[in-house]
Amino acid sequence: MMENKIQEMQRFFRLNVTGQLDAPTLNMMYSPRCGVPDVQHFSVAPRRWKKRLITYRINNYTPDMRPEDVDYAIWRAFNVWALVTPLNFRRIHVGKADIMILFVVGDHGDGHPFHSTGNILAHAFSPGPGFGGHTHFNDAYYWTKHKQGTNLFLVAVHELGHALGLAHSKDPKAIMFPTYNYVDVNTFRLSEDDIRGIQFIYGRPGSIESPTNSPACGPNLRFDAVSTVGDEIFYFKDRYDHFYIYTTFKTVRFCMCACQRIVECEERHTGQKF
Repeated sequence: MMENKIQEMQRFFRLNVTGQLDAPTLNMMYSPRCGVPDVQHFSVAPRRWKKRLITYRINNYTPDMRPEDVDYAIWRAFNVWALVTPLNFRRIHVGKADIMILFVVGDHGDGHPFHSTGNILAHAFSPGPGFGGHTHFNDAYYWTKHKQGTNLFLVAVHELGHALGLAHSKDPKAIMFPTYNYVDVNTFRLSEDDIRGIQFIYGRPGSIESPTNSPACGPNLRFDAVSTVGDEIFYFKDRYDHFYIYTTFKTVRFCMCACQRIVECEERHTGQKF
């Protein structure tokens, strides 16, 4: 059984298939790499985001880099995938995003701890509920924006590929190849294998239908306040939106002048004071 697993791994990495833990196999096993399993039946993970606008949040920062350098590396990594798909990515700073990005060490609560003696740089979960989309970087490694240490941008492109639904590639030139290899970040491009994989899931840029234009509102249309509540937008006029305001907001039984959304609660303003 163990010999079969070793052979399967050797075939994946295009090594000489011996079934033995020979030197080339051990070198591959101990190379810095992604923590997502290699051997799967397909190169595309079973899940995808069923929308085109995907949010992300950087929950914390590594002490190895300036926060603005981390922000740029993550933004640029998302942009790599945005350029070859119809997807758009938007950063949020509070609340739960589709893709939550964290720098962690050891056991960090997802059932896949980073071991202090291991060689796992990061891991990410494919789209879905729970931990779906979570992208975790092992902060025991030294993260940089250069060749020295481990380049955050390159690893982020790889892990975000997983967070979008890609599995590992057998192509050593692909960013989705399991092991880390530095390439010049100034000239970095996705391989054809990477592009084919992500476009198999989401299509090419501009491949979605353009939304139809809604009829324009009349020039005299006015509202007293507008706010989002959950996934809905509410327009307030006197005591009404499209129903009595107090049927939804039980504490409001008078005219609305302004409305502001605050995390975890809704704040309302009336009268002349805001």
